[in-house]
Amino acid sequence: QVQLVESGGGLVQAGGSLRLSCAASGRTFSSYAMGWFRQAPGKEREFVAAITRSHSTIYADSVKGRFTISRDNAKNTVYLQMNSLKPEDTAAYYCAAKGVNVDYTISQKYDYWGQGTQVTVSS
Repeated sequence: QVQLVESGGGLVQAGGSLRLSCAASGRTFSSYAMGWFRQAPGKEREFVAAITRSHSTIYADSVKGRFTISRDNAKNTVYLQMNSLKPEDTAAYYCAAKGVNVDYTISQKYDYWGQGTQVTVSS
């Protein structure tokens, strides 16, 4: 069992930056691939970024070059550094963990989810 707690969301102006954190419980954090997803009101949850057990990274086209996912296994934490934020990045952001290293962009393939943190980007 893994429990995930996100933090770092908030209100920021367009062009600004935020860093989201996701702290995981348990001693097996390093064995999980980790992902970030987001969901805006009235829209489906969408993939943002993922990092594998071997620290390979995958990004949605909409955030590539602006967002960076990283992990610190010693701290059981995954991060999402978000730069050059746009109003369309406004959403609730969720981190997720999965034990099987395939299908990183598919939300249904993740086993554990955090409660989410709100990011609002004003124009």
